[in-house]
Formats: sequence, C-alpha cells, structure tokens
Amino acid sequence: MGITVVLILLVVIVILLSTEYISPDFVALGLLVILVMAKILTVEEAFRGFGSEFIVMLASVFIVGEALQQNGIIDLAVSRLSRIKSLPIWLLTGLVMFFAAGISAFMNNTTVSAILVAPLVSMSRQLKVSPSKLLMPMAFAALMGGTCTLIGTSTNIAGNAYLIKQGYTPMTMFELTPLGVPLTIISILFMAFVGIKLIPNRVVVNDDDHDSELTSRYNVRKYLSEVKVLKDSVLDGQSIFHLNLKELDVRILKVIRDGRDLFPDSNTWVKIDDILVIEAFPEALNKFRQDYGTEVTGATVNDTDLQSGSMRLVELVVPTTSDLLHKTLIESDFRKKYHVSILAIHRKDANLTKAIGQTELKIGDVLLGQGRVEDVAYLRTSKDILLLNELESDKPFDLRKGMTALILFASAIILGTLDILPMGISFLMAALLSIATGCISPENAYGSLDRRLLILIAGMTAFGVAMTKTGTDKYLAEVIVHYLSPFGVMTVLAGFMALTILLTQPMSNAAAALVVLPIAMQTAITMGVNPRTFAIAVIVSASVSMITPFEPCCILVYGAGQYKVKDFFKVGGILTLLWLVMMLIIIPMFWKL
Repeated sequence: MGITVVLILLVVIVILLSTEYISPDFVALGLLVILVMAKILTVEEAFRGFGSEFIVMLASVFIVGEALQQNGIIDLAVSRLSRIKSLPIWLLTGLVMFFAAGISAFMNNTTVSAILVAPLVSMSRQLKVSPSKLLMPMAFAALMGGTCTLIGTSTNIAGNAYLIKQGYTPMTMFELTPLGVPLTIISILFMAFVGIKLIPNRVVVNDDDHDSELTSRYNVRKYLSEVKVLKDSVLDGQSIFHLNLKELDVRILKVIRDGRDLFPDSNTWVKIDDILVIEAFPEALNKFRQDYGTEVTGATVNDTDLQSGSMRLVELVVPTTSDLLHKTLIESDFRKKYHVSILAIHRKDANLTKAIGQTELKIGDVLLGQGRVEDVAYLRTSKDILLLNELESDKPFDLRKGMTALILFASAIILGTLDILPMGISFLMAALLSIATGCISPENAYGSLDRRLLILIAGMTAFGVAMTKTGTDKYLAEVIVHYLSPFGVMTVLAGFMALTILLTQPMSNAAAALVVLPIAMQTAITMGVNPRTFAIAVIVSASVSMITPFEPCCILVYGAGQYKVKDFFKVGGILTLLWLVMMLIIIPMFWKL
C-alpha cells in the first residue's frame, strides 16, 4: 500500500512541479501533510529536513552572497567586465562565460544571472552586438560554474544532504571540481566557436540610441496617439491621476501644453487645448474620443515623444525572488510604489499591451516602463525588479564591508574544506559575522533567503525518505534493472542521467535530483556497483537544464534576449548531448563503478 501511495504522489509531484499550476513550495508542504496523514512518515521525519545542516548552510550562503553584492564587490567585478570595448565575438563570449562560471562556482547561479543581465545588455548595446549573443552563453555558464563546487548550486547541497542521510561520506567542497571544470571549459569552447553562430540576432542594435527601438520592439508604437482636449471636454480641470481610465484601458503618458512637455504626476491637471499622448487600442481610442471630448490630431508618436531630459523609457525584468510574482500591476500598486508607468509586457514570444494592469506577472517577464530618471534609478535598490537600462545609480557601496564579507566567505570555504569546522557551522559563522560587522542588516539578511527554494528542498528530501522507507526505490530499481541490465551498467547510468536532464527542464533542479537520487542509488546497489557514482551523475545532470528556457537562470535572460524556445532547443540541445558524452567518460574515471 505504501509503495502505491508514494508512486501516485511521485507522478502527481512531477506533473505539478512541471506545470507550476501550484507554487512549488506549497506542493512540497502539501506533500508532507499527505505523507504524515497516510502514516508513511512520522511528524519528526516529515519536518526533519527543515532543521538539517544543509538548510542552514544554504541559507548562510544566500546571506553572505547578498552581503557581497550589496557592498559592491560583485559590482566592482562586473564593472571590469563592462570596460571591454572591442573584442572578437568569440573571445568576448568566452570571457563572459568564464567570468560567469567563476562567480557561479561560489554563488547561487540564479543570483549570478540576475546580477549580470543588465551589464551585459548595456555592454552589448555599446558594442552594437545583439544581447541575445551574450545572454544565453552567460546563463549556460552560470549553470556550468555551479557544478564545480559543493556550494555552486543548491542542487549540490541538497544532493549531498541526501547522501549523508543514507549514511554515505559527505561530499567535499571540491569533490565535483574534476568533473565540473573540464565540462565548463569544453562548453565555453563550444559556445565561443560553434554555439555563438547558432544563436540568432534576436535584438538588432544598429544605432547609438538603443531606446529608439523600444516602442516598435514592444509593439506599443501602433497604439500611441496624440489627442487634443476640446472645448467643453469633461477632462477640463481634472487631475490625471484621479481619472478612472483603467476599465477603458487608456493610459495618458504625456501632456503637451503651450509647446511644453509635461509628464503626469499627482499635480498635473488637464486643460482645454492640451495635447495628450495616450496609449490605447483603436476601440478604446474611439470611445475616449467620443466620451471625453477629444479629437485625434493624427501626429505620429515614437520613443522620443515619451522621453525628455528627466523622463526615460526603461526595460525591467521580474526576477525569481520578486514579491510581484503572481500579482497584477494593479494589485501590487506598482505605479504608486515606484512612480513608473508600465506600457507593455514581453513574455516568451509575445508582447502584451492590452489590459496589462490585470495581467499576473511571471518570472522573466520584461516590462517596458516610463518614469523619471530619479525614480528609475531608485529601482536599482529594489529586490522585486531588475533594471536593464544602464543608468548612473546613487546607491552607496562600502567596499570595506564588501572586503570583510569576502574574507568571511573565503574563511568559511577554507575552514569547511579543511574539516576544521563542519561545513554548515563554518558558513553559519560567516553569515552571523557578516551581520555582526554591519556587512548586511538583519532585515536584508532575511530578505536574501529564497524561502520557496528552502521549503521545496526540505519537502523533497522528506519525500526521498518516504521512498526509501516504503521500499519504493527498491521496487523501481528492480524494474529498471530487469529491463536495462542486459544493456550494461553504462547504459543504465546514461539512462538515469537522461531522465534527470529531462525532469530538470520543467522542474526545479534540486527537485529533479531528489526525485531520481533514491531510485538511481538503489539501482546501483541492486546491480552491485558503486552507488556514489550514480549519485554524482544524477546531481550534476540536474544542472544540465539548457534544452528549454524554464530554469531560473534561463528564464531571466529569455525575455531580455528576445529568444524563442527553439533557440534553447537548438543550442542547448547540442550542448546537452556534449555534456552527456563527456560525463559518461569523466565520471567513471574519478568515481569508480
């Protein structure tokens, strides 16, 4: 009975985590409730993962990484990269990937992607190179770098925790390095000389003012109009901010009065003979003309009409940790909070321009916004949105505190690697000292935690315990051995690697690894080979999420690079096959079967 329940739950989990119809952290919590109610796990077993060393270690890595970022250490490193002015595209690609992989070996790969998106977009525009040529290689490199060390990705930490729970020797800080480094180097060479040629120029940059393309690229220009406020118009004397135009889906972006440009704020009132630059669909424009006493002037509107010395059009990306996720712009009170108007949303292959205020935001959405320079610059301090445009920021950096955080981080790695302190304690100490020395405030420390990921990993770890406790892993192992053992151990190993790679496309990397690990290790035991070899293969394979753009690193660049799914399938697919072959060669060399 227990095996049946766990098998059913396994299928349901894969479906729910793949579709993300329900938030993954809620799926994990619901899973624990069912496992306890079905008496498969005790309450202690269900919640043991939340208090485990690896959760504390992962949380500590988030905190110290955030301290490095807040105090300018990461920005300082990125600024060196952005100084590149003229290099062959193959060399530029290689340097970007090497840089991203190097940072990602010691920081969360999603964070690395989020940090590098804006500088790379800015740099590509300066060099008149399509951002699509640099963003995908950077995202792949962030994934690759995570395979080089224990702390490079949460998947490695979660996989190591499962090994420990099963009584195996913990992974060392650099145990994966002999595998991760060759894979990363080979991948960089492939992308620099082959992959870069397969990536299309999705965003064409051909002049000095990249913003001149924005309204056209987001399909906004055809919905921009100039209308004149007529005598006896109901708009006369009304505050623009208090006009109820949401239901009509009309947005007033600028007022032209006596030849002067006025960008609406709380003190802007409409007067007769004002020219209003509005965004509206044809039917809404017609209704606005009839009901509000205006007439269309027929003038052509473009980007320059929406900008001035103090006003900018900007591109914004919704990151994985944003509190805006699954909220509409109206629900989040976006305009009131940030003083930026959103004109369009780019999602996957489409531009959304209608009823965008009622559109739920998703990871990787790129928003076309309009706001004052000072308000746009303020967005750089927000955790809920990433600014793609390169504007000067008055955000203060404290490199002294940054160096302190860097020293604490390096010390944690050394202490943990040399077994002077347990790995979890060394990183927890670094996190606490980062807070104690003022490198990061307690509020920002808590804000840096990816709570959804921590809950998901803890819940999926408990599910692994349920699979072992009920014998589900043995049952599935016996089925796999029965059908695949005649083809040899390497074929079975390759099968588990391929299965993990397929699952990790729609699912979280850590979740995919924790689903496959119990089955793979038990299969190795049944076949009489080294289970650690299978474990390493599964853990590293979970980071090979390059065939589709659904992994967080890839989602963050998907909209900014204007990619299509087929771009990832083509380039990432070839790179994935290359990884599979190389892993099958390298893994048995260092982890004997």
